[in-house]
Amino acid sequence: MSPPVAPAGWSRWLVPPAALSVHLSIGQAYAWSVFKPPLESALGLSGTQSALPFQLGIVMLGLSAAFGGTLVERNGPRWAMTVALICFSSGFLLSALGAATEQYWLIVLGYGFVGGIGLGIGYISPVSTLIKWFPDRPGMATGIAIMGFGGGALIASPWSAQMLESFGSDSSGIALAFLVHGLSYAVFMTLGVLLVRVPRTEKPVEGAPSALSGPQVSARSAVRTPQFWCLWVVLCMNVTAGIGILEKAAPMITDFFKDSSTTVSASAAAGFVALLSAANMAGRIGWSSTSDLIGRKNIYRLYLGAGALMYLLIALVGDSSKPVFVLCALVILSFYGGGFATIPAYLKDLFGTYQVGAIHGRLLTAWSTAGVLGPLIVNWIADRQEEAGKSGSSLYTLSLFIMIGLLAVGFVANELVRPVHSRHHIPAPREAADVAERQQSAESA
Repeated sequence: MSPPVAPAGWSRWLVPPAALSVHLSIGQAYAWSVFKPPLESALGLSGTQSALPFQLGIVMLGLSAAFGGTLVERNGPRWAMTVALICFSSGFLLSALGAATEQYWLIVLGYGFVGGIGLGIGYISPVSTLIKWFPDRPGMATGIAIMGFGGGALIASPWSAQMLESFGSDSSGIALAFLVHGLSYAVFMTLGVLLVRVPRTEKPVEGAPSALSGPQVSARSAVRTPQFWCLWVVLCMNVTAGIGILEKAAPMITDFFKDSSTTVSASAAAGFVALLSAANMAGRIGWSSTSDLIGRKNIYRLYLGAGALMYLLIALVGDSSKPVFVLCALVILSFYGGGFATIPAYLKDLFGTYQVGAIHGRLLTAWSTAGVLGPLIVNWIADRQEEAGKSGSSLYTLSLFIMIGLLAVGFVANELVRPVHSRHHIPAPREAADVAERQQSAESA
């Protein structure tokens, strides 16, 4: 499937909607916590077990992005979006079968493994293309697309809750909800497949810098630099801190105020998940656009430093004030989303656009690690504290202080980032020849 080259006069502003159609769909992953209580009740699962499909999905996201990044660069965004559509929708259909037959391993296989591959390929499918279309505003461009991934739960969370209420929260009702998800997202993601285009030249905007201006580093060389691994640690720590709350959001807010006079109902908890998704979504476009003005390192100082302060406030006074708890969680999730949206532009600043999609894919193994660490820390500690007879906010106190420590590690790693040494740069003649070859193959296709 050849990359579709944009005709003369084609508007670059049609690319973000194509990316959004894919990212809004795969962003459903952030609404997984809505399915946790029904699955635990219907199939007799623990909190740690019910988190497994989500955890495996995030692991496969990072692995498929890492191993598929070069294929995405080679085959183009339409191929990548098609693969994502098939895997993500098939994952839901397998999960529906697993829920209907009460075979939990099928849900893990479908949503976690097969669907996770769709998550990874779909996530990186538009990033390189967007950076090449918007060399003048890379933070804003990637923020628009990745905003969709953060905002997917804003649609999926209330939609899933409504379906479970209508279909029932037993195994057959969960199966029907999974089935509707799989078919609906297949239709919506098709819009992105049909709409996406790649630019004809490396300078698609008059007056803007070339997409290949500045130092260029190959993916193979990038992973050998300390800058890559510093950013790996930064992303891993920031994601671990945010995903721990996100995966456990609905049960967490219920537990925090379980013994108070203002308890939180299941519908209110689902609304809280939707609010977090809105903050996640807003942070992706807001903070990443801000990074175009103040720089990537400065914006990550905000994510990691202020994020640690928000966790401290939740640990100290979160259970005594619902507004403080909600506000701090919203800020944390805006930083979490902003970190995802800013990292492609950070990579572009350091390594150029030559193979930024492949480099981004390799860096997302940090997300795989965080996808295991965050939920595991929060769920495992909560389960152990519950076995010890504790309840309410005390289930999460230790986890919150661990997250503060992880954010401090990420802050130090960000401070160590420096420009990439010239020995890793691609020589100019090789770069020019490669550009000419890619343009010729695109035009002949």
